[in-house]
Amino acid sequence: MIQKTKEDARAIFMKALDGVRPDLLVGRGIVLEGGSLLIHHAGGLKRIDLAGFRHLLVLGLGKASAEMSAALEKVLGDRIDGGFAVTTAKGAVICSRIRLVEASHPLPDARSLAAGSQALELAAQARDWEARGEPTLVLVLISGGGSSLLSLPAEGLSLEDKVETTRLLLGSGARIGEMNTVRKHLSAVKGGRLAEAFFPCTVLSLILSDVMGDDLDVIASGPTVPDHSSWEDAGAVLKARGLWDRLPPRVREIVSQGLAGKRPDTPKPDSPVFAKAESFILGNNYLALQEARKEAMARGYSCLLLTSRLEGEAKELAKVFAALAIDVDRHGIPLSRPCCILAGGESTVHLKGKGRGGRNQEMALSFLVTLENLKALDADPLFLSAGTDGIDGPTDAAGAFAFSSLIAKARSMGLEPEAYLADNDSYSFFDAVGEHIKTGPTGTNVCDLQILLLSDKEL
Repeated sequence: MIQKTKEDARAIFMKALDGVRPDLLVGRGIVLEGGSLLIHHAGGLKRIDLAGFRHLLVLGLGKASAEMSAALEKVLGDRIDGGFAVTTAKGAVICSRIRLVEASHPLPDARSLAAGSQALELAAQARDWEARGEPTLVLVLISGGGSSLLSLPAEGLSLEDKVETTRLLLGSGARIGEMNTVRKHLSAVKGGRLAEAFFPCTVLSLILSDVMGDDLDVIASGPTVPDHSSWEDAGAVLKARGLWDRLPPRVREIVSQGLAGKRPDTPKPDSPVFAKAESFILGNNYLALQEARKEAMARGYSCLLLTSRLEGEAKELAKVFAALAIDVDRHGIPLSRPCCILAGGESTVHLKGKGRGGRNQEMALSFLVTLENLKALDADPLFLSAGTDGIDGPTDAAGAFAFSSLIAKARSMGLEPEAYLADNDSYSFFDAVGEHIKTGPTGTNVCDLQILLLSDKEL
């Protein structure tokens, strides 16, 4: 019975991915009608008269930017004068007008800095055209991972400074909004500074959101939108997460300068550089959850979409899903069998051990440990937590499956789930028991999905 439930969970997850494929979202959301560009987005419809522009450039940043670029080329063709997109792996994607380059995630590398410098060169070209009386439209394709992939340290910082600061933030349990508050204050291209670089060009950002609530100034560290955070906010994050004394000296010095008013803050909503900049959400986690719900119901499960804003420590959130599984099994609440409970968002992991894993694998392992601790081994739930980008932490897995009978299997192999959890070594555990879900890079990124299934007991 568990094998059939696993197949259902995998199918539900893959259907959710299909619903947020960048090529489909761009193809459906961006339409050329006569001389106008129509942008169908979460907030409605935007119409752009292309006759008002002499040049059209494209800049992409994020894990989905290659697929988004290829889809945009199908719509606009030779109307595109040039540009580039930086992603983790361009794979088999081919573009003729938009150059595709690769860089590193979640930690930036030299290629990330090269991309950041090239973005400023592109902006200089666009400003030069504008100065010559040749209006320029810039389409910026933004998706998750952009903070690392297109990176340029603020004056006075090195790549090593940025890498070490990012590494510290990743291991501190900081939420994505907290991380990006710090990162954009240490960047020459984030926190609205990319829009500043392109001003006075018209800049339209087409976004695949990997942030709960679709906060524009958090997605990819908000390169083209006003920044609502301050130096004080950045300093508060570093101190609250216990990182201040562990920062590279130059980072601590620069943040201190910002706190003292000796460094300018990021551009704010009243800055004129945003007068001709707009942003549009084409896809997000909620859209993926809607597709997952359709598939679950088609497979005979009653379905509850719990939230698209799940956040918190992964191992603690797992306890909520375990509790839900027990209540469904014993009391028929909040749903009766067969049922599916869905959630999406982005959890965090506070690293204390030396193992290897990711937030989704950590959540799945904690789910197992919780079931055993609560002596709920008769509930027979199936839990899947996985990242929509196909990459959970620094591993080749998207996430992992967890179910009651897996505990006995692990014990028979001499594995202690609690020990693996304490060492943040969820990858090694699920590798040993063979319960990873591996999709490879999916080309999209809209946070994570959690799928809890309880099949009909009579099956």
